[in-house]
Amino acid sequence: MRTFVGVKVLTPNHIMQGNFTYYNPTKLYFGEESLNKLKGELANFGQTVLLNYGSGSVKRNGIYDQVMAILREGGKTVIENPGVMSNPTLEKLNEGIRIAREHKVDWILSLGGGSVCDYSKGVAASAYFEGDYWQSFWVEGNQPPKGQRILPIGCILTMAGTGSEMNGGSVITDAANSNKLGHVFDSRLMPKFAILNPRFTMTVPVEQMKAGIYDIMNHIMEQYFSDFDDNTSDYLSEGLMSSLIVASRAAVKNPQDYEARSNIMWTATWALNTLIKCGKTEDWMVHMIGHSLGAWTHAPHGYTLASVSMAYYRRAMEKGLTKFVRFAENVWDIQPEGKSDREIAQAGLEALKNWMREIGLPLTITEIGATPDMIDHIVSTTVIFPGGYLDLTPEDIKAILKDSLA
Repeated sequence: MRTFVGVKVLTPNHIMQGNFTYYNPTKLYFGEESLNKLKGELANFGQTVLLNYGSGSVKRNGIYDQVMAILREGGKTVIENPGVMSNPTLEKLNEGIRIAREHKVDWILSLGGGSVCDYSKGVAASAYFEGDYWQSFWVEGNQPPKGQRILPIGCILTMAGTGSEMNGGSVITDAANSNKLGHVFDSRLMPKFAILNPRFTMTVPVEQMKAGIYDIMNHIMEQYFSDFDDNTSDYLSEGLMSSLIVASRAAVKNPQDYEARSNIMWTATWALNTLIKCGKTEDWMVHMIGHSLGAWTHAPHGYTLASVSMAYYRRAMEKGLTKFVRFAENVWDIQPEGKSDREIAQAGLEALKNWMREIGLPLTITEIGATPDMIDHIVSTTVIFPGGYLDLTPEDIKAILKDSLA
């Protein structure tokens, strides 16, 4: 790991070109009847379950009652841990770990969006860790030691976006220090099962749906915009992006469109369940800037990503022109006749921008509450992760943020 002053820089051990191992242990139940599968899963886990959920929307919309009825019928002892917020904090993580230890829970059930699932992984990894779990896992990027007890997790998803239901990612915010860090745990922390009912996603506000849509899009783009080889993963990514664009337009027009919400939810899972990264390097710098921006503004995650994307991808286009031409033609159907490669790529980015505006996403950091005086602080807490077309410095990140003000 190399470091600029005040900025942590993660350097990959090697560039992966076609050599990979793919393994995903999560069992998915998808569809309107998927919650019925929870009863059958209960026999696979212990008596005492820690039920993590958010601020209470699952109670208002009736999902909580349905889940509790199944748990009671299955004879489980339920320890409740409500109040898991969007962008879960280290303070809340500490509370969940304390509850898990005090009640000697056997497993964890996450009920809510991706933040609740992220949080549950943090609790599962840390409850039996001896040491400073924040420093070891999120700051240093270590995995739990071999042989350490890790609590199994099940996930009932109510919002589409993060893909947390089928990966090992966990993003936690140290609110006291305005530091938001993500850590990708190994397969031990992937949910053992995930229940995905698209109807449940209709219970969240439309603005949260929009934020989730761009989180999905950016997950795909972070993996797509690297390398120049002819990779099957890129064809998969183009299909996922095309599906998301169609579904997002339908869902914004009618949030109760079941087909559209189903496609959004399914795309979210495949966008970040480790499949489309196979054989590729990855570029996660929009996410790294977005995480730091979110720690200072507390804006929804998808909105922080949207607000810096145009400034970032205009720069990346200059170094990754071939891939941006492909993006324009295959995802946005930009016709190449009479255009230079640069004009084709620019037209693709303009189409992306128009779609973002069409579905109601912020295009500047000013729209999400960032101010010029925050920029130096945001830069100082941004992790630099090489892997895409740009080799960024803190000054580059500052320039991107300044360009994103208006």
